Amino acid sequence: MKLTSIIVEDEETSRDILKNYLKKYCPNVTVLGEAANVEEALVLIRNNDLDLVFLDVEMPYGNAFDLLDKVGDINFETIFVTAYNHYAIDALNAHASYYLMKPISIDELIKAVDYVTEIKTKEDALQDQVLIPKTNSVNGKITIPQLDGFEVLNTSDILYCKADDNYTEIYLNNHKKKLVSKTLKHFEDILSGSSFARVHKSYLVNVNEVVKYIKGKGGSVVLSNGKEIMVSASKKSELLSYFK
Repeated sequence: MKLTSIIVEDEETSRDILKNYLKKYCPNVTVLGEAANVEEALVLIRNNDLDLVFLDVEMPYGNAFDLLDKVGDINFETIFVTAYNHYAIDALNAHASYYLMKPISIDELIKAVDYVTEIKTKEDALQDQVLIPKTNSVNGKITIPQLDGFEVLNTSDILYCKADDNYTEIYLNNHKKKLVSKTLKHFEDILSGSSFARVHKSYLVNVNEVVKYIKGKGGSVVLSNGKEIMVSASKKSELLSYFK
């Protein structure tokens, strides 16, 4: 799969080294432009449809995290390239796909590009099409407590579950909603091994009801009832693994 990219790095020598490595060892990556600071990078990001940004952390007039904050809704993957390992946790919190240390290891660069290629390939396969989960519809049942006993639900009737503090809202395909005095983690546990994916800290979705994936930093899914739910960047790979 071809990937469009830019290199954001204030040192010209470092840009040239990375560009040459990509040309020689990662021929599927096309470098559309280079930026030496945050403002130049913003122009490139806003004027190009990018799959990947190679991003140095420290730059003049701002750093990598300032840039990502200014971009806002991110629909590309990010590979951090830096000489400082103390930024690793911040990079993870910014949902970086990979963290490369300078001087760049060719093997690590290839691994990073391969990882992003896999993610983008899965995204493109899911974009704008009806999705076919690997798992069949769930035929099991769960019980939810009530004052006078409990109610039995077919798990296949559940569209999604939404956290509400220590309660969970269960949305069904008959347009009904159940409020249960159990946490979302409780339902994540009892539905584990079935076709339910935790796509966000507040949402658990039935992947059999997902009809569309929309690309983004984490992206979002559209369910069969038209409900769109945001996907956390940290949950994206897990979600995509459910689909062919």
